[in-house]
Amino acid sequence: MEKRIFKTKEEVAHALAASLREWTAGGDFHHIALSGGSTPALWFDILAQDFREDLSWNSLEFYWGDERCVAPDHPESNYGMTAERLLRPLGIDEQQVHRMRGEDLPAQEAERYAGLLHKKLPLVNGVPQFDLVILGLGTDGHTASIFPHEMELWDADRDCVVATHPDSGQQRISLSGSVINNAKKVVFLVTGESKADRVEEILNQHAVATDYPASRVAPVNGDLIWMLDQAAAGYPATS
Repeated sequence: MEKRIFKTKEEVAHALAASLREWTAGGDFHHIALSGGSTPALWFDILAQDFREDLSWNSLEFYWGDERCVAPDHPESNYGMTAERLLRPLGIDEQQVHRMRGEDLPAQEAERYAGLLHKKLPLVNGVPQFDLVILGLGTDGHTASIFPHEMELWDADRDCVVATHPDSGQQRISLSGSVINNAKKVVFLVTGESKADRVEEILNQHAVATDYPASRVAPVNGDLIWMLDQAAAGYPATS
């Protein structure tokens, strides 16, 4: 596990953009699972504005780690935010974009998306393998859309699951733990003081952290990178 700490969330987002440029330079890096949230939105903006000429965008395939069960034009749609901030500004071909259909019946969509992953991604030990999975961290320790009250979904024998937000009751589609931990690279993108307690508990392996889905992220044959700002890390930058 690698930990990278930066002064600001802007520096975090820029560093991830530069890392993506490095990782894609070899030409064998194609399948990326994206995340929603304010920090990924900032990352998308930086990619579209400052890195549009630096990456071979037509070689990348875009997927999602989770999605709210809403229409793609709904303000809460992860896909909708990504399309607005990254995909449309870069002119990404629709054939490269594989969204979770939040407007469809959740159970059917989870099954369809799992089938899509098996068709599009290489299989390693029978499980689809992403080149990169981007994750966020909730103040309750959730990641993707697997929440502490549904920890069993992390260990589900399905590649995609239907989760329920503990407060709103909103249903969501999410990758399960086996797919996340099968990725070549997993990056936690975490900023803000509100996340600092969870970060400290997870990284220092406190007993309470075993109740957090985010603590279960441990790529089997890949890299795990935490990219944090000072506020989330709780101490000064190292980069």
